Amino acid sequence: MKITGLDIRACALTSDVAASDALKGVTRPDKIEFLVYTLRTECGRSASMFGFAGADGEGSARLAKSLGPFLKGRNALDREALWHDFRKQDRFWSLLPIYIWGPIDCCLWLLASEAAGQPLWRYIGGCRSEVPVYVSSMFHTNGQAYVDEALAAKDEGFAAYKLHPPGSSISEDLDIHVACRDAVGPDFGLMSDPVAFMTYPEALRYGRRLEELGYLWFEEPIQDENIPALKALTQSLDIPVVGTETLAKHPYSVAGCIADRVVDVVRADVSWSGGVTAVLKTANLAESFGMNCEIHTSIFHPLEMMNLHICGAVRNCSYLELLAPVAQFNFGLTKPLPISNGMARLPEEPGLGRALDWALIDNTTTWVG
Repeated sequence: MKITGLDIRACALTSDVAASDALKGVTRPDKIEFLVYTLRTECGRSASMFGFAGADGEGSARLAKSLGPFLKGRNALDREALWHDFRKQDRFWSLLPIYIWGPIDCCLWLLASEAAGQPLWRYIGGCRSEVPVYVSSMFHTNGQAYVDEALAAKDEGFAAYKLHPPGSSISEDLDIHVACRDAVGPDFGLMSDPVAFMTYPEALRYGRRLEELGYLWFEEPIQDENIPALKALTQSLDIPVVGTETLAKHPYSVAGCIADRVVDVVRADVSWSGGVTAVLKTANLAESFGMNCEIHTSIFHPLEMMNLHICGAVRNCSYLELLAPVAQFNFGLTKPLPISNGMARLPEEPGLGRALDWALIDNTTTWVG
């Protein structure tokens, strides 16, 4: 199954998602940009997958297209060799963003699982056929928006709700966390993800209040690369501290975090961590240390399907994560994600188990390479 070509599209979809994102000091566009990768082989098979676009869709598409000569002529079934060879190529010449390789690796896995006639999760090695789902907020401008969304998540049967608080002040954030807990009651799962902008004393105060409120975990309170502060925080708190989603070059970049218990739970996903191959390496390494690897949202629903397949193939992951409101990100597939009453059910069809929406892709394409 020799690779004959790599096609890349940059796409842009007008959206009002940006309007609900109130992260202070960060400019958000009024559109969602994404890439679509297609790997072609000499036997006539092809596989396609969405990709993250970063700050500029066309710029990221050109970077992804630069890997065409590296892939051409290689056997698409040699995923492990390609993964290691890409790391070498990237170190010496490319230094590409962390989101460029993942969709290529996804395409390689889809080609193999489709040729084998197996759904991806069974091709990897099936572990479970359904996974609980939680929803994760955007950044809102007022506390009531979080309360309303948490209640909606509970009413719709999701397993939990995660807050990305506005970050205006520690006190304001914590008031919002209290309000959400009061609204949903003591038994519904809540998590907190302040996105990395706290000092150690602030995070310690924050985490202790979350413990009192019965939150399930405290995610990325301090930058992932601030190893000493994260380790001190993990040792000081009872609530699980979660991190590592933004560390490039999994699993090696997170190996020390796992072995030294810098965090209680690591994060990985097929978009930012290097595809299925890298996520499986990270999850398996974490499992050997008795640690969970919670799969991080990849935003776009075709990539979320890839994440779901990984959730179905490993034991040490509690949930599938989706961004809320889910309906605003429900594009890219011809059928919705297989979720009902807060449970995602793994497909039985070969490969991804869902077809990409090529009509939408064609209508939103801005650049082709």
